[in-house]
Amino acid sequence: MKCIRGSCFTIQNFLALVFFLMPAAAPAQSLADRSGQPSPTVQSSTEINMSLQQASDKLANSKSDAQPVDSRIGSDDLLDITVFEAPEMNVTVRVSASGEISLPLIGAVHAAGLTPKDLESSLQMLLRRTYMKDPHVGVFVHELQSHPVSVVGAVKSPGVFQIRGTKTVIEMLSMSGGLADDAGDEVIITHATERSEAMNSSGPDSSPPSIHVINLRKLLTAPDSSLNVPVHPGDIVKVPLAGIVYVVGEVAKPGGFVLQNNENISVLQALALAQGLTHTSALRQARIIRTDPATGNHVEIPLNLGRVFSGKSPDTILQPKDIVFVPNSTAKSVLYHGSQAALQTAAGVAIYKW
Repeated sequence: MKCIRGSCFTIQNFLALVFFLMPAAAPAQSLADRSGQPSPTVQSSTEINMSLQQASDKLANSKSDAQPVDSRIGSDDLLDITVFEAPEMNVTVRVSASGEISLPLIGAVHAAGLTPKDLESSLQMLLRRTYMKDPHVGVFVHELQSHPVSVVGAVKSPGVFQIRGTKTVIEMLSMSGGLADDAGDEVIITHATERSEAMNSSGPDSSPPSIHVINLRKLLTAPDSSLNVPVHPGDIVKVPLAGIVYVVGEVAKPGGFVLQNNENISVLQALALAQGLTHTSALRQARIIRTDPATGNHVEIPLNLGRVFSGKSPDTILQPKDIVFVPNSTAKSVLYHGSQAALQTAAGVAIYKW
């Protein structure tokens, strides 16, 4: 302990004084140091989606020179059948639930599981046996309905997508419009094909479905493509929601910050992510606005940041959806008068991943 002009300062008081005197960027560094972590690199969902689109475009370009792989025909697919030597036999027909199509003069023909080229050969052989010497048949999949991949969760356009051949995780996320602002840091792929094989072999309870859990950040930054696993028809791609804490009011960079691996962070860590306080912050009037998960009601928890900085009050651990609200020190500020404005502000801030 050291005394200056009759006043005694502890190390904690000295750190608090330094916090007030340093510019806005400095608190972020000092807060990060106290939490034992380096100053965080914050990345917005928009930037991640740009990386996702770039990766998808790069993958599409790499596939452009490859030979297209015919998808296998399945139930409910709509086919255009063309018999070049007999236009009157041309027909558009839907594959039945049993996997068959019905054609004039030929009758029922099994189509499910065949590629269009396989079906062309099969129809040509049947026509050659009965009506034509050298028939030529064309099969075009007019409407694909048997190759669904469901993309659900925190994506911009969730839904069921019909795919031809095999796609990758990055391609499916791109098809669904990219990640939503509240997306977590993982993507979960449930492979239906392997699940079906397990059920057919020894009953539905023989083994769990094959599941891949992939870290999104590693997926987009890994030097190799091993994490960009293939997605097949019937698979489900899910992006779970993330836990997010919000820091609004008199901070350098208000925003919502995604919790890594849904782990909780403290008030000081959240302020570090928001790049520290401004010189007009009302430290004693800060508060945590917490939503009761059972009722949806908002509860205000008083937060004296001055005492937290000096070590006299604990560094509170935040919960997902918490809002750290730092009002302006001037009583005329609109933000000072209640939590409603803070809630509205939190709803419109940018979401960052760090």
